[in-house]
Amino acid sequence: MDRHLLVIRPDASSIRNVIDGLRDRGYAVVAVSDFELTVDPTLAENFDLIIVAHAQNRINALEICAELRQRNVETPLIVVADQDLAQHRVAIFKAGGDDYLLKPFDLDELEARIEALLARLVRKKKPDLASYEFAGVRVDFDRSELIRDASVIQLSERENRLLRYFVENRGKTISRSALLQRVWGYRYASLTRTVDVHILRLRHKIEENPKDPRLIVTVPGFGYRFDG
Repeated sequence: MDRHLLVIRPDASSIRNVIDGLRDRGYAVVAVSDFELTVDPTLAENFDLIIVAHAQNRINALEICAELRQRNVETPLIVVADQDLAQHRVAIFKAGGDDYLLKPFDLDELEARIEALLARLVRKKKPDLASYEFAGVRVDFDRSELIRDASVIQLSERENRLLRYFVENRGKTISRSALLQRVWGYRYASLTRTVDVHILRLRHKIEENPKDPRLIVTVPGFGYRFDG
């Protein structure tokens, strides 16, 4: 199972049993605080689904839902709350939340709701990108190769996936940790040097001057942006 979930919770102990249970069932779960989400504005876009644990005076799920939707983040959102207040549920749905679950709840029910939202997303998802042209380069993702100056250049499997992810998210700044999670499939993103090495190899294949890259641009202190 390759499901990447982001859990926004008020503290490390909050819904820990839920997080552990989802990991035991094969989900890749990253848990953060509201503060961390604010620091990394593109983090939420790199997950299949987001769970927000609403906590009075600590985590405002309504504000988080509204903020993410204002940023055009379309990732499905499930809000988990302690109190079943009708006005709060209505406000969450109006702000862009997709589901609302009251604690305590059965893990089977949460998983069923997660899978229902992900299945709906798959039905809406566009077909995988087969090819793309940019800056005099044509890349064929099905063949894992690109054509530049009439020369055919082979891409490694990882380079192919990395370039496809950049193309699908062109213009967006993407953190190294997000690339490790979405392209490499790592649960915990700590090997950021791996990303830098593959970026360097890819630049040598697509950039006119790899030492002065114009297509895969470094965003200091954060990650990379594809401008092709």
